[in-house]
Amino acid sequence: TNMSHRLYNEQWHSTQLGLRDLLEWEMPKQPPKPEKMVHSQKRRTIRLVLDSTIGRLLELKEELVKLAILEYQYYDDFMADMKLVPSDLEIPIPKYFTSENAKVLKEREKLLGTVLAKMGPQGSSDTTNENVMTTEEAIKLIQIHERARQGRLRAKFMAQIRLQEERERQAQLRGAPKIDPNAAAIIIQKIWKGYAQRKKTKTLRSSELSFIGMVSTVQPASQKNAAVSLAKKIEEKRRLTQEQYEKEYQEALVTVKEKIKETDGSDMTEQMQDQIRQWFLEVRDATGKFPDYPDAEDGGSAAIFKKREEVAPPAEDEEGGKKGKGKKGKKGKEKGKEKGKKGKKGKKGDEDDDPGFVMPPSNFVPTVNEGCTIYNTVWQDRDERANLLQRHDTELIKQDKRIELESEIRVQVDELMKEELKNLKLAVERDKGKGKKGKKKKGKKGKKGKKGKKGKKEKDLTPDRTMESLYEELVQEGIIIRCPKVRLSDYEGEYSHLATALLQNGTEPMPTTADVRRLITELCILPLGSQIVHEKAPHTKSVVLVGPHGVGKKLLVHAICTETGANLFDLTPGNIATKYPGKSGLNMLLHMVFKVAKAWQPSVVFIEDCERTFMKKVPKSDKADPKRVKKALPKILKGLKPEDRVMIIGATRRPFDAEAKPFCSMYQRIIMLPRPDYGSRMILWKNMLINNGGLITDSLDLSSLAKVTDGYTQHDIHIAVTTVLTEKRIQQLRRKPLVGAEFIPALSKIDPVYEEEEMAFKEWYCKKTPLGKIREAEINKAKEEADDPKGKKGKGKKKKK
Repeated sequence: TNMSHRLYNEQWHSTQLGLRDLLEWEMPKQPPKPEKMVHSQKRRTIRLVLDSTIGRLLELKEELVKLAILEYQYYDDFMADMKLVPSDLEIPIPKYFTSENAKVLKEREKLLGTVLAKMGPQGSSDTTNENVMTTEEAIKLIQIHERARQGRLRAKFMAQIRLQEERERQAQLRGAPKIDPNAAAIIIQKIWKGYAQRKKTKTLRSSELSFIGMVSTVQPASQKNAAVSLAKKIEEKRRLTQEQYEKEYQEALVTVKEKIKETDGSDMTEQMQDQIRQWFLEVRDATGKFPDYPDAEDGGSAAIFKKREEVAPPAEDEEGGKKGKGKKGKKGKEKGKEKGKKGKKGKKGDEDDDPGFVMPPSNFVPTVNEGCTIYNTVWQDRDERANLLQRHDTELIKQDKRIELESEIRVQVDELMKEELKNLKLAVERDKGKGKKGKKKKGKKGKKGKKGKKGKKEKDLTPDRTMESLYEELVQEGIIIRCPKVRLSDYEGEYSHLATALLQNGTEPMPTTADVRRLITELCILPLGSQIVHEKAPHTKSVVLVGPHGVGKKLLVHAICTETGANLFDLTPGNIATKYPGKSGLNMLLHMVFKVAKAWQPSVVFIEDCERTFMKKVPKSDKADPKRVKKALPKILKGLKPEDRVMIIGATRRPFDAEAKPFCSMYQRIIMLPRPDYGSRMILWKNMLINNGGLITDSLDLSSLAKVTDGYTQHDIHIAVTTVLTEKRIQQLRRKPLVGAEFIPALSKIDPVYEEEEMAFKEWYCKKTPLGKIREAEINKAKEEADDPKGKKGKGKKKKK
């Protein structure tokens, strides 16, 4: 364990060095003075820096989208220049998104399980429509199959008997074998040596191919499982240790604060009172009357000493002051001259000095700098040789709790000193014979008037109901559904290495599955996973996944919920068709959904076939009334605040059926999901075959299979693999290896995604979506400038004349 503690500390130190280099670029030339900050534990400091780094990443993503006018960014040229591999560009998803709320998620899963258990097995009502078989028909069917089975076994047995009789008859005809023992030994040696050499050559060839990376080396299952189980045991042990240390740390926060209060609390109170009394006397001597006590909103007595520190001027001699004034006067004149000169050259300077793109101020860089400052001041040079088990540091807790206790005592002291100041003022007024009570009352009235202004709150339609009862009702109605445990890494695919080259040639590249994974992480998972990131980062409230059938839209929604621990609400038109009828029923449904979603965040509201809500004309055959939520959803979307970790995610395979304007205003981000390319299909075939019990041998040409299945989606390939790899076929794999031709019949029954369909999606995106329109206009403008550069120069000369 000590070795692992040392390893994690070294990783932290190396990460901080990298952050220091990045901050030199991010921070301004004259950074603001760091405030006085004290943090107790390493994990809290790392969490602070990690959240801020994630937020900064999302800010940069937002600016890149505005600059390139593209949702997807392609980094293959940087990857080649910096000698990186595609895995280096993957954004790792922090585990604390779910680990910190593990207890809450378990309780919620338990509640969901109990509600579903009460409801019983779903879809049991469908069995009533099936044809019921009579007892006689069932017996007859069993007899037919049993007789057929016995007939097959008898035929197989008789074939073996005939083969054995034929062998015996041939042996009798040939007679006893006559061969020299030496010749027989030579034949045996020849066969054995040939077999041994072929085996050795095959082993050497396979090891060479695996060494140069031409063949995938599949580790034996026993070794793989042993390594994985060991890693899981270590991870579980460290998690339990973290929980234990966290509990001890929370207990130490209370005990240390109580000790400081017992030992130093009375001294702190007396010291503050003496300082405030001294301030009373100083102000009275300077102005002739006692001051007004600062309000609690302004910081109370803490604001007094803060102002005194700021106001206190540095001591200067009279001569020095005069000299300073003289210098200022000269400088002022010189500046005036310089301004005059600049005024003459103002027009040229404005034309030549184009600042170009300037990054807007960041909400997260100061916090990253804060975390680095804490590291430099607290942890970098700290001697931890006596703390091998990495428990909490009591001295740091004392520093933190002392400041906290001072602020608490200051509140109590402020109340006492306000009364004392009031009594002093009354005593002075009695001596002078003047009362000032009326003015105080007027001031209070003014304050009450300010407090009276409040914004309108949304009407709570379920004020008397608990959140558990609302959750249970939504589960029973099928609005809250159990999300399958799917990771984002299950959305498999290869990275594109030619995207930048295509962009430079004027061709719009289609994103790959690796690009989709990165974009889903940036837009959905990272903001939903962290409250701090969601509040300060660019706010994305709604996303729509657009793509043909089977490209993994639902899988991505399930992955988002799994990675962030989010609740999944299903508002698909078909799901809510007969539920909560009428306008009042719809209002109640949406109120319940978003009330639970905000209370038990993060939450994802999923709408499948979302284009049906915004269709121009709904077909008469569609009885689901998909336009029910057309007016209500945009209003709810506007009401979502940065502190609400709720995201509306739509999915559609026919976006062209919807009205473009309301559809694009409802969904802020439109993510195009492509069909898998050649590299992604290679990975899909390989992993799906292994996961479904298949064996990849030399007889199976994956490259040809990936080439032949151009246009088929992830779901299509999955269907083909599961159709071929039955239990019986898996048992035959040792004797009869898989061949690519076996998958062709299953694939021939599935319609692929043709290039024309993909181009229709691309054309819709370019001509109907806001970002696509802007990019199309920029491309056309660049083409016009490239085609007719002389015409524009001529126009410019005419204008100058």
